Amino acid sequence: MYIYNVTINIDETVHNEWVDWMKNEHIPDMLATGKFTKALMTKVLVQEEMGGITYSVQYTTNSKETLQQYYNEDADRLRAESQRFAGKFVAFRTELEIVSERNG
Repeated sequence: MYIYNVTINIDETVHNEWVDWMKNEHIPDMLATGKFTKALMTKVLVQEEMGGITYSVQYTTNSKETLQQYYNEDADRLRAESQRFAGKFVAFRTELEIVSERNG
């Protein structure tokens, strides 16, 4: 299993609009690609010197190949939709491989 992690620092002036967009449009659109089995949106509880509010959004996928399909087929289109917030956020992306997972 793999996690496609996107960490975003969003300007407070558009924060509420952005959170609403993420929860009601962007994350559902990501899941609708059929390439991710779940999404988890978390707020980072650290005050950034640069200001803004930081979130980590983690999309779980079954394989590296499926993640590559996302990059090839969907990433450009879905990233372009965030342009409505251009200049108001900074994002970086990380690929993670799940080594061990336990519940309980």
